[in-house]
Order: sequence, then structure tokens, then C-alpha cells
Amino acid sequence: MMNEEVRRIMTTNPPIATPNQKISEISEFMVNNKYQQLPVAEDGQLVGMLTTYDMWKALRQSPDAEHLEVKDVMTTKVIKITPIDKVGTAAELFMDKRFKTLPVVNLRNELKGVVTSFDVMKYVIKQEYPRPILYRETIES
Repeated sequence: MMNEEVRRIMTTNPPIATPNQKISEISEFMVNNKYQQLPVAEDGQLVGMLTTYDMWKALRQSPDAEHLEVKDVMTTKVIKITPIDKVGTAAELFMDKRFKTLPVVNLRNELKGVVTSFDVMKYVIKQEYPRPILYRETIES
């Protein structure tokens, strides 16, 4: 079960932020769509991750932070995985590093998707319980 490749459960074509977007614009998008993390890409290349925590820190440090751009607050040292890495590897990274989203990139660092801790949990639950009883619309979608 945990030896399945990440590409089987990852989200392809995830929403992204770009380095030059204003924090005010992207934060509104994240709130409206309930995202806590977004990959930051430029010309298809992963250049960082933006989290609500990154934005919160920036706002605490500067009252003018809403005028900052994504590149000013994003995390650039990003742990990432490839589409052929195992689901178990993603699960271990989620447990060890305490984050919720991993960007999935190829060997040229091109963003191919994301895998979330919820993707892993949903995959494991579906293996054990293929026909959910509770929250069917959430689990099956």
C-alpha cells in the first residue's frame, strides 16, 4: 500500500503563486479557496512555497506587509518529492517535518503537482474501507 507511487494520488495542475504577485492578492485567493500552502513557480519551475504562516510572520514584522510580493516572504528551501517516490516516503515526511503539502517535481525541477497529508490519509482509508459510510461526498470526490 505505501509502496504505491506518489503520482497515483497527487493533484496535478495545482493552483500556484508567482514570485511577483502581491501578498494582498494571493492571501485573498488562499482565504477564499481555503489553501494554507501554495507552490510558487516561475516558467514551470518550482522556486518556493508560500504558507499562511509565512504571510502571518511578514504581517507581524511589518505593517506594510500586504504590499510585499510573494518572493519577499516565501520559503525557498523546500522539501520536494518526485512522481515516482513512494506514498510511504510522503507519509514519513509529513510525520517528520510537520507540514501538509509537498510539491512534486521532475528531475528538471518542473512542478508536476502536489501531494498533501490529506491525499495520503484518503488513500490509506480507501484501501481499508473502499466504500465509506460517513462523509461519502468528501472522501469520494
